[in-house]
Amino acid sequence: MTTDPDALRDRIAGHFLPNAPERLAVAVSGGSDSLGLLVVLNDWRLAGGPALHAVTVDHRLRPEAAQEAAKVAADCERLGVPHDILKWTEWDGRGNLPDQARRARYGLLAEWARGQGIACIAIAHTADDQAETFLMRLARGAGVDGLSAMSERFESHGVTFCRPALAVFRHELRAALEGRGMTWVEDPSNEDPRYERVKARAALRELAPLGITAAGLGAVAHRMSDVRQTLYLYALEAARQHVRIQSGDLIVDRSGFDGLPRETARRLLQTSLKWISGAEYVPRGRALDDLLEAIAEGRDMTLQGCLVTLRNDHLRITREWKAVASERCKVTDLWDGRWRLEGPDIAGAELRALGKNGLSHCVGRRETGLPAASLIAGPSVWRGDELLAAPLAGLENGWRTILIRDEEAYFTSFLSH
Repeated sequence: MTTDPDALRDRIAGHFLPNAPERLAVAVSGGSDSLGLLVVLNDWRLAGGPALHAVTVDHRLRPEAAQEAAKVAADCERLGVPHDILKWTEWDGRGNLPDQARRARYGLLAEWARGQGIACIAIAHTADDQAETFLMRLARGAGVDGLSAMSERFESHGVTFCRPALAVFRHELRAALEGRGMTWVEDPSNEDPRYERVKARAALRELAPLGITAAGLGAVAHRMSDVRQTLYLYALEAARQHVRIQSGDLIVDRSGFDGLPRETARRLLQTSLKWISGAEYVPRGRALDDLLEAIAEGRDMTLQGCLVTLRNDHLRITREWKAVASERCKVTDLWDGRWRLEGPDIAGAELRALGKNGLSHCVGRRETGLPAASLIAGPSVWRGDELLAAPLAGLENGWRTILIRDEEAYFTSFLSH
C-alpha cells in the first residue's frame, strides 16, 4: 500500500463519503495508530473536510497516562485541533479490567460527544488490529460471527463510532507521523507477552513465511462477514415467517422454529434476546448451545435478562423479572430502555416493574392474554407503595404504554450485524 500522504488522506476520507459529517471527533490515545489517524484526518480538514475535535481518555491506570494525554494535547495544539481529556475515575479494582476499561472508554467518549453535539467519533483500528483479532478469536474456537471482520461503524450510547483506517496498515500511519517529524507513545503493554494481542502479533510474524499475513487474514475476515450477513438474512426471513410480537414479548411458532437449520435458529434467538434486553452484545458460544438444548428438551430457561418459556405450539421470549426488579425511573423517562408510559401528571409517581405484589391488584390481568411471567416484568406506575397503573396488566387508569423498540426495530435488527 502507498504511503503517499494525499493518497492516504483520500483513502481514509473515502470511509465517510459521500455523506461526510460537518463535525467529526477522533479518539487519540497517543499511540501511533490514533495519532497517525488524527494527522491524516487533519489533512482532510485542511483540504476542506469536516471540523475536527480530538479527545483522549485517561484511564488513570498507569502513572504515565496523564503525561501521555498532555503530549496529545500539545500535538493537537500544534495542529490547530481542539482537544479534550476525559478521566475514568470509577475503577474499583474488581472484575475484568480490560473489558471494564473498554466499556468505560466508549461510554465516556459517547457522553462527551453528545455534549459537544458531535454524532460521529473516529477510532483507530487498523488492518493489523483486524488480523490480530482474527487470530485471537481463532484460538478461542470462534465460528462465523467471531471470525468476521470488524464493523466499519457501529452505534453505542447514541453515538456512531467509525473505523476509517480498517484497510490501512500500522506502518502507513507511522510513516505519516515520521514524515512530519512527530513521535508517538509506546504503551509498555504492547511488548508484554502475557497479553493475548501481543502473542497474536508475534504469531503473525512467525506465520509470514507460510504466506499467512495480516492482509490475507483481513481478506478472510471480510469473506466471513459476507457469510455472516447471508446467515442473518436467512434468520430475518425465518423471523418474518415464524415470529410475532405481543405486548413486547416475542412469540415464536414452535414447529417453524424446530424446522430451522441450527445456525438460523441461533441467530433468530440471539437477535430476539438482544432486542428485548437491549444488551450491547448478543449471547454466544456455550450459552446459546445450552438454550438450544433446553428448547429441544422443552425446558424453560433464562439468558441475557430474558425468560424463554416453552409451550406445545410456541415458545415465548419475554423480559426476566429479576433483570428489571430494581429498575426505577421518572414517569417521563424510558423504562428499561424500551417502554414509554403516557398518562396524567401525578406528583411523586415513578415507573417500576409490576412484580407479583402489583399483579395481585390487577383484576383484569387475565383478559390481556399475557402470562404472569410477562406481566410482572412489565412497566407500571407507582407512588410509594400505591400502584397507580399497569396498562399491560389491564389496569390503565388513564395510562398507556408505548413500545419504543417496535416491530420494525425488531426486524431491522437482523440487518445491523
